Amino acid sequence: MEFPSRRILTISQLTEEIKTILEANLYYVWIDGEVSNLRSPMSGHIYLTLKDEGAQIRAVIFKGQARFMKFKPADGLHVICRGMVSVYKERGEYQLILDYIEPKGVGALQLALEQLKEKLAKDGLFNTERKRPLPILPQKIGIVTSPTGAAIMDILKVFERRFANIGILIYPVRVQGIESAKEISQGILELNEIAGIDVIIIARGGGSQEDLWAFNQEIVARAIYNSDIPVVSAVGHEIDFTIADMVADLRAPTPSAAAEMVIRSKQELKERVAATALQLALCLRNIVSDKRIFLHRLERGLIDPSRRLKDIRLRLGDMTDRLTIAMSHSLEIIKKDCQHIMERLNILSPLNILERGYSITRKFPSMTVLRDSKDIEAGDDVNIMLAKGEIYCKVTKV
Repeated sequence: MEFPSRRILTISQLTEEIKTILEANLYYVWIDGEVSNLRSPMSGHIYLTLKDEGAQIRAVIFKGQARFMKFKPADGLHVICRGMVSVYKERGEYQLILDYIEPKGVGALQLALEQLKEKLAKDGLFNTERKRPLPILPQKIGIVTSPTGAAIMDILKVFERRFANIGILIYPVRVQGIESAKEISQGILELNEIAGIDVIIIARGGGSQEDLWAFNQEIVARAIYNSDIPVVSAVGHEIDFTIADMVADLRAPTPSAAAEMVIRSKQELKERVAATALQLALCLRNIVSDKRIFLHRLERGLIDPSRRLKDIRLRLGDMTDRLTIAMSHSLEIIKKDCQHIMERLNILSPLNILERGYSITRKFPSMTVLRDSKDIEAGDDVNIMLAKGEIYCKVTKV
């Protein structure tokens, strides 16, 4: 048995031949599989594994292609993708270089829309509590739209018919295409920096989901949310519904309807003023009527001053009599108390003792009361107090 002549290859040469064969015969293939091991590093590339029940293959979506994707892949998502089979020579592994990927069973645009809705809802952009009312009669209106589209023509016709002297500032943008979302958000931002604008309208005519996709972009939603001026979204026809509609302070089914919502007609304003004036007149009439009834009640409640004085005099006389009786009674009690005290004092009085035959002897001239014979000597002068009168004596013997 003869063997072919040996051809010895290096690992790099073998890998290069395998790479050439694979890329030449499997240049573009469509793959149906499930995403797993998804990674999105800072480089912007997306690395993932595609698998089914029996096998798996590594895949990569390079940054240049990833930036055009309508949705974000996730682990467990069943997808259909297109790519080229290639060999990663450094590891000796074959892989898919993908340039297109879409969810199986649901469109990429629809999935991207649902993913963005979920994200913005968590951030509170759809909360009804933050939506602001429109001014009753705005003086200046900013419009973000295409300057040549049918939407702006419809809006201007309504303004001309309803209130011709309103101030209008148009910010021209593209409403379709790759750069349209950036221009729309920039328009909202710059209109917020212009003084005097009371309300902003973003408008576009009808179209497919792809045509309206600029108004489903996060950058536009954030611009509407961060606007200090109320925003009205008038995108597409009545059946069209975008994320811009959900974030805006008011959603109009059409651009014409937006103009009618923002600007009331002169006749409507006149009727409203007349109705308000009528209500004010009725309120004033009711207030006057209530005040008259109140005054009538006060008049009925008033008392004749002379009658009032008579009552006061009667009450004063009664109180005077009662006070006189009370004072007499009090004086009688005081008088009896004083008499009782005087009787007690009289019993204890030295004069009363003198009346019974006793006397008080005092040494003269100091008038010291003598209680003991040792306190006086023969020849001293003494004063003797009797019940009636006094006697001055000289002591002859002790």
